[in-house]
Amino acid sequence: MVLAYELERCKQQFSLQQGNGPCGPFFRTMEASTKDTAAQVAGLVEPILEDMAFELVDSEFLHSHGKWVLRLTIDKEGGVTIDDCARVSRELGDHIDVKELISHPYVFEVSSPGLDRPLKKEKDLLRVVGKKIKVRMRAPLQGRRNYVGFLSDFAQGILHMRVDEKEVALPWAEVDKANLIYEFNNRQA
Repeated sequence: MVLAYELERCKQQFSLQQGNGPCGPFFRTMEASTKDTAAQVAGLVEPILEDMAFELVDSEFLHSHGKWVLRLTIDKEGGVTIDDCARVSRELGDHIDVKELISHPYVFEVSSPGLDRPLKKEKDLLRVVGKKIKVRMRAPLQGRRNYVGFLSDFAQGILHMRVDEKEVALPWAEVDKANLIYEFNNRQA
């Protein structure tokens, strides 16, 4: 209860986006802890998913709408169905609970990557060469953080993109987030 009060007080008095004020270190520590939990869960479930012929696309542990959520995004050749998500949820839920990686109540979600698939691994980038992607950098590069364009190549840790009719080179290590942009064909009948 005290933590909830302190959290609300900090939200009201300080900019959490900037990590300013006395609460900034608390939120940076909490964010690191949730990323550590997501990484531990990923390490546990990835071999199990591979045995089930699935790929772990992403693992997130976050606080959303007043509850803790562990979200796994999975994929497989030919796509993921609702039945696949339910099967993976049943199979992995007990493994995660037995390891006691999360010490409080949480909601466990399993989903497909969707049309705007997150690009988390180098192999994801190699799969989408020639396609349109959106990239957000951790810090501005060449005066901007967000880039939308076609990935022309990925080599030696550098994304080569065609953005606004110009070639740009973005270091993968500095990317905060990247997603595929699905383009619908607008064919006339």
